[in-house]
Amino acid sequence: MLQSTRPLEGITVISLEHAIAAPFCTRQLADLGARVIKIERPGVGDFARGYDTRVSGLSSHFVWTNRSKESLTLNLKDEEGKKIIGRLLEEADVLVQNLAPGAAAGLGLSAKALHEKHPRLIVCDISGYGEDGPYRDKKVYDLLIQSEAGFLSVTGTRDDVAKAGCSIADIAAGMYAYSNILAALIKRGRDGKGSHIDLSMLEALTEWMSFPMYYAYQGASAPVRSGAEHATIYPYGPFTAGDGKTVMLGLQNEREWKVFCEVVLQDAALAVDERFSNNSRRHEHRDELRALILTTFAGMSAEQVVARLDQAQIANARVSTMQDLWQHPQLAARQRWTEVGSPAGALPALLPPGANDTYDYRMDAVPGLGQHTDGILAGLGYDPAQIAAMRERGAV
Repeated sequence: MLQSTRPLEGITVISLEHAIAAPFCTRQLADLGARVIKIERPGVGDFARGYDTRVSGLSSHFVWTNRSKESLTLNLKDEEGKKIIGRLLEEADVLVQNLAPGAAAGLGLSAKALHEKHPRLIVCDISGYGEDGPYRDKKVYDLLIQSEAGFLSVTGTRDDVAKAGCSIADIAAGMYAYSNILAALIKRGRDGKGSHIDLSMLEALTEWMSFPMYYAYQGASAPVRSGAEHATIYPYGPFTAGDGKTVMLGLQNEREWKVFCEVVLQDAALAVDERFSNNSRRHEHRDELRALILTTFAGMSAEQVVARLDQAQIANARVSTMQDLWQHPQLAARQRWTEVGSPAGALPALLPPGANDTYDYRMDAVPGLGQHTDGILAGLGYDPAQIAAMRERGAV
C-alpha cells in the first residue's frame, strides 16, 4: 500500500446529484481523496438507486458512481434543511449539482448567490443544454442528448440507428465536469478565487462528435452508419472465422495493408491490386474485399486467424462479452480489481484508470440512503434529540 496523501484530501464537495453525470464526476473526486457529501431526498434518495437490483439487490448504476461518498438525507425546502446546507457550504470547496433546470437557483443556490457569501467556492452546474439559450429549460436524458448531438445519426447499421450501450452523454458530461473542477481548484490555488462552471451535456458530447462533424464539413456527406465496422477505414471491423467466432481487426496504413496481404491472407498479389491500392479504394470496394477476406478466414479457426494477425503485428481483439470482461486476463494480470463495501456486503470494483506510483485511490463503501446523516449533523452541533425531531417532520 502506498502511503502518500491523495491529491484531493482536505477538499470537501457538496453534491446535489442524481442519475449519472454529476455522481460520476463526484465519485472521481472522491477517488482522489475528496470528502463528498451526497445530499439526497429523505425516504427517496437519488432515483438511480431504483434503476435496477442487479448487484446483490442494489442498482448497477448507483454502485458504479457512488462509492466513497457520505449520504446525507436533507429536505432543502425545510427551513432547517436550508440552514444545514448553508452551514455545510461555509466549509465546502466545491458544489456540484445536476438538478432540473432552475431548481438550484430556486433554492437560493445559484452560483451568483453563493459567490456573494462564499467567494472561494467552486460551483459546477451540470445540465442538458446549459444555463442560457433557447434549449435552456428542456428536460433531458442521456438518450435524448445522444440523438440531439448527432451521435445516433452515425451509429448503427445502414438500416437502423443505434444508441450507445452505455450512458455516453452522461459520462462525457461527468468527465468534463471532473476535469473542469480540477482546473478550477488549481486556479483557486493561484488567485484565491472560486469559479462557476456551466457544463452542458450537449456540448460535452458534441466535442466527442468532432471527427464526424469535420468529415461532413461544409455540407459534405457524413460517415455512413456501418455497424461495428469503421465508417471510413477498411478493413477495420469484425470478420467471422471458419468456426463461427468473430475476430476484430484493424489496419491503419499502407505498410500494414501489405503485410496483411502477405502474412494473413497469404496473397501478396492483393497488395498491388488496383482496387485496393489505398484506403479510399479499399473503402470503395469494401464488399469485394470483405468477400476475399472471409473466403480465406473460412478455412481457419478464430485462434488461427489471431495467430496470423499477431505474427503480422496487425491490431486485433476478441469481441468480449460482459462475462469475458469480468474475467479479462489483462485486468487480472495488472491487479486492477479490488473490493468495496456496500449495504449488500463486499462488491468487486475496478480501480480508476491511471495507476499513480505515489498514492492509492480511495475505494470506500457505497453508502446506504442517509447512512451518514446523524454523523454529519452531529459534526454541525446537533444533538440526538434535535436530529430525531428533524427526522420526525421529514427535514432529514
